[in-house]
Amino acid sequence: MTAQLQRADSRPDTRAEIVSHEPATGAEVWRGPVADVDETVARARRAWPSWAAQPLSTRMELLRRFANEVRKDAEALATCIAREVGKPLWEARAEVDSVIAKVEVSIRSYAERTAQRRLDSALQGAMAVRHKPHGVLVVLSPFNYPAHLANAHIVPALIAGNAVIFKPSERAPATGEMLTRCFHRAGVPAAAIQFAPGGPAEGAAYVAHEGIDGVLFTGSAANGIAINRRLAARPDRMVALEMGGNNAMVVWDTPKLTDAAAIVVQSAFATSGQRCTAARRLIVKDTMYDALMAEVKALADRLIVGAPFDEPAPFMGPVIDNAAADGLTESFLYLLSHGGRAIKHLVRTHETAPFLSPAIIDVTAMAERPDVELFGPILQVVRVSDFDQAIAQANASRYGLAASLVGGTPQEYNRFWANVRAGIVNWNRPTIGPSHAAPMGGVGLSGNHRPTGFYAADYCAYPVASGEMEQPRAVIGVGLR
Repeated sequence: MTAQLQRADSRPDTRAEIVSHEPATGAEVWRGPVADVDETVARARRAWPSWAAQPLSTRMELLRRFANEVRKDAEALATCIAREVGKPLWEARAEVDSVIAKVEVSIRSYAERTAQRRLDSALQGAMAVRHKPHGVLVVLSPFNYPAHLANAHIVPALIAGNAVIFKPSERAPATGEMLTRCFHRAGVPAAAIQFAPGGPAEGAAYVAHEGIDGVLFTGSAANGIAINRRLAARPDRMVALEMGGNNAMVVWDTPKLTDAAAIVVQSAFATSGQRCTAARRLIVKDTMYDALMAEVKALADRLIVGAPFDEPAPFMGPVIDNAAADGLTESFLYLLSHGGRAIKHLVRTHETAPFLSPAIIDVTAMAERPDVELFGPILQVVRVSDFDQAIAQANASRYGLAASLVGGTPQEYNRFWANVRAGIVNWNRPTIGPSHAAPMGGVGLSGNHRPTGFYAADYCAYPVASGEMEQPRAVIGVGLR
């Protein structure tokens, strides 16, 4: 987005169209005009005061109605997600379930994180703490979870009383439009939550627009850094960045190799490796290496790669497009030609569509390992001999989103938790699939200390402290003639 942000001062071409295609077949899914940035912001600014003035109970009830609208359209929405981004239908259905569950989680979160408080004092009156919405917030969401990750920002923002402009990924506008219609059918005013399709130029224009009070972003580190740089001189803007990760999983002493291998494979290859929390790096104790890698490879060899509606159901669908598949192929070849040793090769399984097999490569012998987020099904393996080395390798990244220890003792997990730099630290669990009832975010290049998930309420409203007395009462006790 760096280059895109350079265009922020010019008006995007509203005559342009956004077109999305099925990764699995190339068929067109959706086509529509790019939203006009200035008009969209103007509508949101006009709508915000009346939406913010609604009682909190009213906004919460409308969001509960939204959840019911999603339930009514659950299968259609899951089908749209599966077609548009290529994930298996079973996984798309799970994403829709997450959209529905987010509403009650967000209501509980708002009540807990932004509760009104009042401290009474007989002589000093009362000190009250309440929260106000920021105003107009832009939600910029990615393609990999086109409904759930957008919804994770939108629902808390609407509950808090903000107006929302929702610009989905240009690769998933159909899902974004369908989600927005559910809000409107539930009774949320059309101008309080607007679907604003567009490309990189429109995203940059919203970030730079004077009528915006904040940007809620989920996506790559490169784009998040560009947003942060563009708004560095605007402390009045709320900026919440949830970015990617070069996530580490450490496997230590455990007799349960089959279970450990399943956790590794789930973490590395779910959603074709297109999750920000996916395990990119596997750090293994050298005495366990041969036995564990045999189990991991055997399980990875069994994974079905296929189209979303295939029978039997695939574990992995395609990556998002051929450009992504080409880039991942080049990255695997780079690792291979710079000291990596292939345990399982990356294979293009289809001539014209972006289907990739899961890949595993030992990079222990590489002199310099690229610290990048390879957003796809490539798992890099490093052998170490002691636990301190394992922790050092896990921290050998500018990112800091998710990390997991599989095996080890409680004492080793305590050391791991205390010393690994990540916003999500798990034990004997995958790196993926964080709880809705927990914060979701990281440090370093993975975020700016504004975690989403249960803590999203923190960046959707700001606290206001008020000293209050029913009648003025004051004296000046010193310094008078």
